[in-house]
Amino acid sequence: MKYFLLTLLGSLPIILGQPNSENPITTKDATTILEQVVPSRDSRSEKEVKVIPIEHASAILESVDITVYIDPVGGAEAFEGQKSPDLILITDIHGDHFNPETLEGLNTEKAKIIAPQAVADKMPKELSTKVLVLNNGDTTSYLGVKIEAIPMYNLRSEALHFHPKGRGNGYVINMGGQRIYFSGDTEDIPEMRALKNIDKAFICMNLPYTMTVDSAADAVLAFKPKQVYPYHYRGNPDVSDVGKFKALINQGDPTIEVVQLDWYPKEDY
Repeated sequence: MKYFLLTLLGSLPIILGQPNSENPITTKDATTILEQVVPSRDSRSEKEVKVIPIEHASAILESVDITVYIDPVGGAEAFEGQKSPDLILITDIHGDHFNPETLEGLNTEKAKIIAPQAVADKMPKELSTKVLVLNNGDTTSYLGVKIEAIPMYNLRSEALHFHPKGRGNGYVINMGGQRIYFSGDTEDIPEMRALKNIDKAFICMNLPYTMTVDSAADAVLAFKPKQVYPYHYRGNPDVSDVGKFKALINQGDPTIEVVQLDWYPKEDY
């Protein structure tokens, strides 16, 4: 880098023209060129993805140039102070994932909404033109972010009516050089176990609607993300044992980092 800067400084007269009374080279000129050639912003920041938990299944992913909302519910006030969304992903029709009033209260002027057909069918008319339907297995790109729709459904016979196969989507979001998976409401299905090269995985675990802590951990150990974020873990009436989930992951594969965030800021667990 030192050699590069010396070479650059030496070539400034060529870049600006030879110094003379009509075209003097000043320190300000040199500084401006150096700032243009060597940007002050660390390029590593382009690959940083900030995770902002809102509550339960609602989250925000933020990179340098795009803000993604996942399952925004809880009213616009839950997102007060956050950047407006460029992209909104909705996984399913249930109220803890899809809330038209919240969407109507957000600033969606520049946003594209990606959702399965079942959600699109229930979207308010004034937002329907913003919706791009993505069903299981579909892929699309928006503002440089590639979105893959992953199936999400129940396996237990007593839970099949909660989330039938084909209705809702999990998502793999390719942004900031990372592959980020949100499970949505699902059990440890083969499509989850078959995922590859996942950097961050957000995994649900609540009964009776999704899966047990043991099933969630077993699935994670099968597809081996670099990091796993337990979320969506409040059930009815119990709250899943996230500590047990972490212990199972640590025991099964200590290279997988378990990241625990506060998904229930209004509750004391």
